[in-house]
Amino acid sequence: MKLFVFYPYIPYPLDRGTYQRTFHLLKGLAEEHEVDFLALAEEGEHPDARGVFETFCRKVTFIPFEHPPWARLFPDRLLRLWPTTIAHWTSPAVEKALEEALTGSDYDAVHVCDIVMAQYFLKTKPWNQFPLVVDRSRVDLQFQWMERQSLKLGFKETLLRYENLLKLWFFERKVAKRATLEVVCGPDDLEFSHRVISKKAPVEVVANGVNLEYFQWTPEQESERAEKPTALFCGAMDYSPNVDAMRWYFENIHADLKRQVPEMELLLVGKNPIQEVKDYGKIDGVTVTGGVPDVRPYYRKAWLQIVPLRIGGGTRLKIAESMGIGTPVVSTTIGAQGLYLSHKKDIILADTPKDFARETAEALRDSALRNSIRDEGVRVAKERLSWGALSEKLSKIYRQRLGSGKGI
Repeated sequence: MKLFVFYPYIPYPLDRGTYQRTFHLLKGLAEEHEVDFLALAEEGEHPDARGVFETFCRKVTFIPFEHPPWARLFPDRLLRLWPTTIAHWTSPAVEKALEEALTGSDYDAVHVCDIVMAQYFLKTKPWNQFPLVVDRSRVDLQFQWMERQSLKLGFKETLLRYENLLKLWFFERKVAKRATLEVVCGPDDLEFSHRVISKKAPVEVVANGVNLEYFQWTPEQESERAEKPTALFCGAMDYSPNVDAMRWYFENIHADLKRQVPEMELLLVGKNPIQEVKDYGKIDGVTVTGGVPDVRPYYRKAWLQIVPLRIGGGTRLKIAESMGIGTPVVSTTIGAQGLYLSHKKDIILADTPKDFARETAEALRDSALRNSIRDEGVRVAKERLSWGALSEKLSKIYRQRLGSGKGI
C-alpha cells in the first residue's frame, strides 16, 4: 500500500514511551508498505532525526508548529464546539501543508497518530477522501476521565475538565464514525471505546512492545545488580499518570515498605522531573536521576521495577522494557492492563497500598521468586512483545480492514 503517515511530533530520540511505540510501528509499516511521513516539529528539528526516518520512509517532511494559546473559559471555550485539548493542536498552516501533500495524491490510506491529528480529516475537503487509520497511544476520553478521578483539583479546574470531557465525548464519536480503523494498546481501551464511545467503532488491539535488540537480558548482567535491595520506577516525570503514581506510592506505600525492608533503595529515572518528584529525592534512600542517556544500566542495577499506576490506558512501555531486560515487575492491575500477564508467573500484581508493600517486600527478599518471574517475563517478551511481531500484526490488520491497496 501507499501510506501517508502524519504525527503530532517527531518521535526521536526514543526517550519517551510513546515515541517507542510510534517510531517502531512506523518503521514496521515502512518495511511492508510505501510510506510518506509528515510530522510537526514543535521544538525544532533534531539534526539527526531526518536522516533516521529517511532510511525507511520514501519521503520525510517536518513542518514548524507552535500551539495557539490555551483558550479562556468564556467566551472562547464555551462558544467552541470542539474540546480545547483538540483545538490546542489546530493550525491553518498545518491544514495548508496537508492540502499541499494530499491534493492529487494516490495514497491507499492516511495513518495518523492520536485523535489530535484526526481533527484535520473530519472536515469535508476535496483532498480528504482517504481511508483514515488512527493509532492511539491512549483513548483520550478514558485517559482524561481517569485522570479527573485521580487528581486533586480545585473547583475551577474541575469545571474546565468536565467541560472538556463532554465535548471530547462528541469528538470521539465523530472520529469513530470517520475512521476506517482505530488501533489501541489493550483490550481495556477497546472495551471502553465500544461501551462509552460507539459500539460500531472499528477498533483493533496492537499491544505495546520492546526493542529486544536494545532491552536484552543475558545471564552475565546479573552481576550488575546492586548489593542492596533496589527498586526502580522509570518514566517521564512530567507525565501526570507517572506523577500520580509516585504521589500515591509515597503517601501510602513507601513507609510501610521501608519498615519491611529497611535497607531498600529506590531509583526514580526519567526526564523532566517536576518539583514534586525532585522533592522525593530528599527522602533517605531515594535517588531522582532526571533524564539519563541510557536507562539500561538502571534496569540492570534494580532488583525489580515498581509500577504503581492508577490512571490506565496508554502505552505501559516500562513493563515491556523491564520484562525484556530481565527486571521483574510489581504493578497495579491497571498498570499492566492489556499485556495478558499472570500474577506471580510473569509479573506481580497488587492494587491496595498494603498489598503493594507486602508483595514488593516479599519479592525483594525472595531471589527465587524474582528469578522465576524474570525468566518467564523474558520468554513472554521474546514470544509476543517484540516490535517485529507487533508490526506484523498491524500489517495483517491493515490487509483485513483496507484490502491490498492500489500500491501493491
